Amino acid sequence: MYDGDNGGMAAAPARIYVMNKPVIVIKYGGHAMDDPALSIPFAGGLARLSARGMRLAVVHGGGPQINAMLGRLNIPSRFEHGLRVTDEATMEVVEMILCGQVNKSVVSLFVQHGVRAAGISGRDAGLLCAAQLNEELGLVGEIQSVDIALVSALFDAGFVPVIAPVAGGADGRSYNINADTAAGALAGALGAEYFVLISDVPGVLDEDGRLIPSLTRRDVARLVQEGVVHGGMIPKVLSCLHALDEGCARALILDGRAESGLERCLLEGAPLGTVVEG
Repeated sequence: MYDGDNGGMAAAPARIYVMNKPVIVIKYGGHAMDDPALSIPFAGGLARLSARGMRLAVVHGGGPQINAMLGRLNIPSRFEHGLRVTDEATMEVVEMILCGQVNKSVVSLFVQHGVRAAGISGRDAGLLCAAQLNEELGLVGEIQSVDIALVSALFDAGFVPVIAPVAGGADGRSYNINADTAAGALAGALGAEYFVLISDVPGVLDEDGRLIPSLTRRDVARLVQEGVVHGGMIPKVLSCLHALDEGCARALILDGRAESGLERCLLEGAPLGTVVEG
């Protein structure tokens, strides 16, 4: 867990359980979020997992929706190292789309299918506090601390927090946070039993396009260096490692197109996706 006040990392938190059920943090995006044929079954699966007493937190993306609005406003998009270069105008759009349009759309879908979902952003109650990552990227943030009080309160009240990955800064500014990174930081701070990244591919693939069932830290470093893991998969595997470093027990990159994949993994231990090991 981040501990900005002490200038370093705090001790890993105790895992949070209710009725002996674990905390599960899910990063939700891609086709699993945008395609009704996938999003509706996913919402139903969340409802069933929540009904079993599991404490679920969902961090969502929204890149395509942000791109669409930037295009309508004639604001150019530019990416460096897989991260969106975010000036003041872009940040206004990012916050509007993620915290408004996308967050409430996801919440509405979940509620419609039996999930007691509550939409928040990383700025609410100081959940995510960030500082500028570097000047080249503008208002892209690096998370400095995670305050789980609001998420814990929602858990206690029986809600599923649905979180937009926008952080506040000590300077009062809003910061754009990669959704994979935000979800990994939250999973670590909560001491989650599972951190699950919903992807548009079966998991991490090797150079021949075959699924890699499990990865160690050494494997990740090698595959990134060799260019086998590249683009948007890099923040995914790194966020898994960070979550594990901070106290999360298991990290999994899972195909959001797999029927009942989340439930099969969590309830049956089905060997789906790529498990990232510390």
